[in-house]
Amino acid sequence: MLLSARAETALRPLLVVLGVVTTLPAVAIVNAGILDWNYGVSDPAPMTQALLQHRGMLQLLLGAAIVWAAFHPPVRLAAALGAVAGKSTFLALILPNPAIRGDLSPLSIWFDVFCIVVLGLLAVRLLTLTGVAAYKR
Repeated sequence: MLLSARAETALRPLLVVLGVVTTLPAVAIVNAGILDWNYGVSDPAPMTQALLQHRGMLQLLLGAAIVWAAFHPPVRLAAALGAVAGKSTFLALILPNPAIRGDLSPLSIWFDVFCIVVLGLLAVRLLTLTGVAAYKR
């Protein structure tokens, strides 16, 4: 175990919450009406709807990986790096464009920023600890 028992106790529920909330865009797969609330897209063109529903599926997979990481430490680094890369890319594409930024829920932006910080710090910690452990061999 790379983290202390105390850190594990705090990290597991945090990862579960981050993972579960990350999966929420998957609701668009079965209810396209959520696209209006989450992305400000009402009555999307069929391709736009399909792409946003596909994004929901990818978010489901990412959220599941984060939840899995809560209980299976060997996947934590991959899940954290994947989430940081995905969420950072999304914000980098959305935030510079005021025409689309205004349609995005502010809660979603702040949640992604929080995830990037928390999971980024976790990745740095894991890389530091694994680097130290590898060096001691």
